[in-house]
Amino acid sequence: MPRSARNKVISLTKTEKKGRENKEQIAEELRASMDQYSYIYVLNVQNMRNLFLKEIRQAWKGSRIIFGRTKLMQKVLGKQAEDEYLENSHLLSQFLKGDVGLLFTDEEPQVVKDYFESYVKTDFARSGLEAPLTFTVPEGVVYSTGGQQSIEDDVPLTHSMESTLRQLGMPTRLDKGRIVLGVPYTVCKQGQTLDSKQARLLKQFGVACSEFKVNILGAYSKKDAALV
Repeated sequence: MPRSARNKVISLTKTEKKGRENKEQIAEELRASMDQYSYIYVLNVQNMRNLFLKEIRQAWKGSRIIFGRTKLMQKVLGKQAEDEYLENSHLLSQFLKGDVGLLFTDEEPQVVKDYFESYVKTDFARSGLEAPLTFTVPEGVVYSTGGQQSIEDDVPLTHSMESTLRQLGMPTRLDKGRIVLGVPYTVCKQGQTLDSKQARLLKQFGVACSEFKVNILGAYSKKDAALV
């Protein structure tokens, strides 16, 4: 007879201890950064991409950027004057909502503002995001850009893509070895939440309509003990 499988026992005590240690480590990093740098900026990220965030970290390697754990950040900064770490640092807590992080730096506010206003990257939209535009593929032969360029500057999609397009919802067919649409096909409408098929179609036609951008929600000067 086969031996009965033993129930695996997971120690919640060890898991909880590790979680507490990790939180305390991040809290220590936050406090150390507050002690070291002159300014703290709250950054809000639109359409998060790890690749672009990595570029920003590299550009600001003389500073410190910490993302995530907004509740822990609020706790360290202080939610009110009575429990703040630095004088008036609790004023930043009101901005800690959503995809936000903290930039600790000695750079002046204008330098930081100019950098992030100029750092804008375009990428392909992902499912779950709001479509920033309406995109329709015209009827007739389906071209590689889906009508974004003139026929003279474009090339028809290869016939091997036809089944893929149909799987993604486009009512295509093959006509003399070319993919064609009998009627215009709207891939998405502006403001609509994209599903996975729509996101794949936008990428297929080279529609990079998602904008990665970082906004500064708030800035704190340690010297002035105030928002700037």
